Amino acid sequence: MAAMTDERLCALVSQLVKDCENYRDELAIDRIRAMEYYDGTMKDVPADANRSKVVSRDVRAAVKKVLPSLIRTILGNDKVVEYAPVNEGDEAAAEQATDYINYVVFPESDGYDAVQDAAHDALKLRNGVIRWWYEKQTSVAVSTHTGLDEAALVQLIGDDEVEVVEQSRTTEKIETPQGMVEQPSYSVKIRRRLERGTPRLAAVPLEEFLIHPEAISIADSPIAGIATRMRRSDLIATGYDRDLIEGLPASTGDSGRDDEEFTRRRGVFEAKDAVPKALEEVDYYELYVKVDADDDGIAELRRLVLAGGTGEEHLLSNEEWDEVPFADLIIERRPHQREGGSVTDDMAEIQRVKTVLMRQTLDNLYWQNNQQPIVQEGAIANPESVLNPKFAQPIRVSQGIDARAALGYTMVPFVAKESFAMLSYLDQEATDRTGISDASSGLAPDALTNMTARATALIEQAGIGQTELMVRTFAQGLRRVFKGLLRLVIKHQDRPRAVRLRGQWVTFDPRHWNAEMDATVNTGLGAGTRERDMMMIQMIQQLQEKLLMTLGPDNPYVSPDNLYNGIAKSVEAAGLKSPDLYFTKPTPEEIQHRMQASANQPNHEMRKLEMRAQADAEKARLSAENDRRRLEIERELKLAEIQQKGALKRYQIDAELHLKRQQNAAEIVGSEPLTTAHIGGIPG
Repeated sequence: MAAMTDERLCALVSQLVKDCENYRDELAIDRIRAMEYYDGTMKDVPADANRSKVVSRDVRAAVKKVLPSLIRTILGNDKVVEYAPVNEGDEAAAEQATDYINYVVFPESDGYDAVQDAAHDALKLRNGVIRWWYEKQTSVAVSTHTGLDEAALVQLIGDDEVEVVEQSRTTEKIETPQGMVEQPSYSVKIRRRLERGTPRLAAVPLEEFLIHPEAISIADSPIAGIATRMRRSDLIATGYDRDLIEGLPASTGDSGRDDEEFTRRRGVFEAKDAVPKALEEVDYYELYVKVDADDDGIAELRRLVLAGGTGEEHLLSNEEWDEVPFADLIIERRPHQREGGSVTDDMAEIQRVKTVLMRQTLDNLYWQNNQQPIVQEGAIANPESVLNPKFAQPIRVSQGIDARAALGYTMVPFVAKESFAMLSYLDQEATDRTGISDASSGLAPDALTNMTARATALIEQAGIGQTELMVRTFAQGLRRVFKGLLRLVIKHQDRPRAVRLRGQWVTFDPRHWNAEMDATVNTGLGAGTRERDMMMIQMIQQLQEKLLMTLGPDNPYVSPDNLYNGIAKSVEAAGLKSPDLYFTKPTPEEIQHRMQASANQPNHEMRKLEMRAQADAEKARLSAENDRRRLEIERELKLAEIQQKGALKRYQIDAELHLKRQQNAAEIVGSEPLTTAHIGGIPG
């Protein structure tokens, strides 16, 4: 098998680079237009002379509405990323990697700026690209030390990184028990050179990014890299041969790349003056190419560095590599395409129409406020008073001419009011197309308008739903960034490092971590308002507290870790960072100790439940006893009532019989019949 020569390799790479640059220039047309719309220049909608030049800023407004929620949801957490073990035994390493990357590496590598810049590019220009690399930094510090003895001097200059610049020796006499002795004293000036490697993250300007036009992802592309310009001195400082770098041709510029760069940077650069050779810029290519260099039938990934061109004579480095250190971030997927959807794609047409309508509306208002005069020639003695009127300036009409006939004004119909309804319709159309509304920026719709609660909730949910989809799509691309950052740390950090974390010094040694651990980007509680997030976490905490009170701390549903996670999320939802500043997470040993202690002590809650159950049972017993006694009393009363009624009935019967006998006796003796009134003491 014959290995591929550098000549063949560079010829292949040159053709791939040409394809990538043509593809980049095609996309640059849309990106330049997007930047112009965002900045409000809009060269494709020129203004008429002496007419309104106002420009609607709908693209800018939409991006600025949704960007805060996108950044807050992803970067608002202390733990932007969490690593998960892939093999047994990776659990401890995954937890350490999560802390180290989030609290140390990600801030030190300018990760927050890189993510925010990439998010801005994705919203405005369809794609945002982040690259990661390991940068070795060298710092030099000069210091002067006086009054050193020999031991202190040896300790100070014994380090290989210390260079003695100046040194002087003096002798002092000091008194000792043995008498006066001479003691040398040293003064030194040293230069300390420190080399430190740091992982770096940065958003790549899209005019510098190269990818093959047929690729649907970075991993799928046969070539990916950057094409930029670097100063000769920077290349020499990187370690390349000085004679080689100084012999490279200076950059002559790239029309496609330069046009986009000037638009992005708003054309702040003028024509370049002559510069020293060390500061001259040369074309610089850092390319990651899949090529079968060893002719084994399998394409391997290689990293090529070229300067001054893409020919064999410009090849600075050619080595086998492990991954392509770029990630493509989008906010809206387009199936089977690398380019995503942007806010500009949805808003450009609306901004163009609104710009024309606003200009016409203002022109109509200008005509109403500055009507065009109609003047009869020779009728006005001072025409300047009509052509350039001033307050209180008289208009002199010639003798014998009717002033009303000599001067008049054109009647321009006021049609601007018809534009307002159309502008409102276009605003609603923009919301329908993008899903971006006031709710998308974390502002509740009912804070601005007087609406029903149901309508407000529907609008808020619609805006939040679209934003959450953008967040999740963007976070999916960030997984590649954090997996690459972890590999970078494991590959280059060759010694343990002690850092201050949560008020304590912790030592991290990434050399023993698994570089293939999976990464999950936390997207927070949601992309909506903070009030909504707080309500969600409060509902969860109430359910946790209810289960803990009912089933105890050793229940299978809620653990102490679950409770602390709820507390931490409530702090994050309130917009505060570092929950550890406000709450302390208990260690497993503390939790176990407290659970054992609580098991040995009487459970006050259970005791309350038992006492409540006993009281309920006693209450039920007393109630049953009262019911029984009430029934007995009711029976006795009923019996007494029956007996009383029987005695009364017998008494009435006896009285009637007694009356009847008396009547019969009276009839027998022929006397007058007795009445009830004649019988005393007997009731009728």
